Amino acid sequence: MDFNCVQDCSQCCIEREYYPSKKFGKIGVLIMPEERERIHALAKTHDLDVTILPRIGISYESDGPTEVMAYQMMGIEENGNTCPFLDTKSGKKSPHGGFPCMIYEQRPLACKAYPVSDTDPIRLDPKCKFCQNHGNTSSNLANETEALIKIKVRMSTDAPVIWRYATGVGEAVDRSAIQKGWIMES
Repeated sequence: MDFNCVQDCSQCCIEREYYPSKKFGKIGVLIMPEERERIHALAKTHDLDVTILPRIGISYESDGPTEVMAYQMMGIEENGNTCPFLDTKSGKKSPHGGFPCMIYEQRPLACKAYPVSDTDPIRLDPKCKFCQNHGNTSSNLANETEALIKIKVRMSTDAPVIWRYATGVGEAVDRSAIQKGWIMES
């Protein structure tokens, strides 16, 4: 069985999570550096505002990142949820009955990789309703796995220092724990 969205689900485009911990805030959709300008242009075409923050940086010294390896497109809600390209207002529905993506054919590589997660071993996102309903279908997720491999290849580095950007975004009750700015990974 190939991956297909579950009827009326748009959960992966709405819910964002804290990663790797609450202090980093909620993460946005991973955007590769070569995708950044295209995403901005698509937003302009659709008359949308998008916020793209850094996500992962690298350096050869511990005085701050010298190169951004990946960015993240933040959600439009104050708590970081809901992709700006998810059409929640027009009343249109996608073929599976959920909210449609305005840029589905041009969506970021990370969206093409979903629900495959970058873990060792590679696994499926346990929050995905399709994965919950259909168990382990990883052998039939060739397109998604290929997209994840492309991301992993582009993210490989020999830099000794890795930085993660804390977004400062999250639920109101969590604000005191959330930081903003670059944090060196230990």
